Amino acid sequence: MIASTGLIRKLLLCTRTTSILPAYRLYSSAATSSYENILVSAPKPGVGLITLNRPRALNALSTGLFRDLNDALRLMDDDKSKGAIVLTGGEKVFAAGADIKEMQDLSFSDAFNTNFIASWSATIPGVRKPLIAAVNGHALGGGCELALMADIIYCSATASFGQPEIKLGIIPGAGGSQRLTRAIGKSRAMEIILTGKTFSGTEAGQWGVAARVFDENTKCLEGAIDTAAKIAGMSSVAVKAAKEVVNKSQDLPLRDGLEYERKVFHSLFGSRDQKIGMCQGVEGRCFQRAADKVLRHECVYCKDKARVVK
Repeated sequence: MIASTGLIRKLLLCTRTTSILPAYRLYSSAATSSYENILVSAPKPGVGLITLNRPRALNALSTGLFRDLNDALRLMDDDKSKGAIVLTGGEKVFAAGADIKEMQDLSFSDAFNTNFIASWSATIPGVRKPLIAAVNGHALGGGCELALMADIIYCSATASFGQPEIKLGIIPGAGGSQRLTRAIGKSRAMEIILTGKTFSGTEAGQWGVAARVFDENTKCLEGAIDTAAKIAGMSSVAVKAAKEVVNKSQDLPLRDGLEYERKVFHSLFGSRDQKIGMCQGVEGRCFQRAADKVLRHECVYCKDKARVVK
């Protein structure tokens, strides 16, 4: 959940006079925000971009940051113009961990009675649109846990992941022991959590934590945005259904998961997008079959230009 204080001090010395936000803008939409701890923008049609923005604190995670993040995620999830969401940090730090100042004086009673950090992971699992984490630099403690909450992780080869909480006398508290173990297996997760060691972006790709690994930091965010734009161009109902059934595979036994998938598959035959997609899917043109003949026709569904699946 938290990065070591030594690392935070070291990184602060390197970045005290400069912002950790990317020094580039990929597209014309500039990041704007009414939030204190994040920036929101729309870099491509259908794509929402959220950038963690606490540069002086190395994007240290706090209740205030998650209040902003959760609100932005809910708004984007409800926004019909958005089909996918990208979450990123800075070029040197995705998120260095939880804000130690917020928790160092907590007692057991305080933490237990307020259900401390429960809100950090309360919203993301309920977001129905795909969430892609673009990770450059350090994603440690809570930063690693935040990345693991995403549906897809893209990272740079030099990114650094880890759960160093053991060095501070605690354990991961926002899902690290659960999601990391599911991602890389018990033995590797146990070693990382018990020793506090980190693993690189290259290893994240090799171990299946990250879907893609990039040699350049700028390419990581660009790749995440491109993938989000591609997803946003698909049928929104099919995308949400696909995300739902893949996530169910993590919770259900195989037999139950197969049955659940089949029921959701059947349900999509009631959608307009399925009619348009399959109609255009054969030779890319509308058709109807009568015995052995194929009769071309104007499809009532394809006349509806609201969403034409290509």
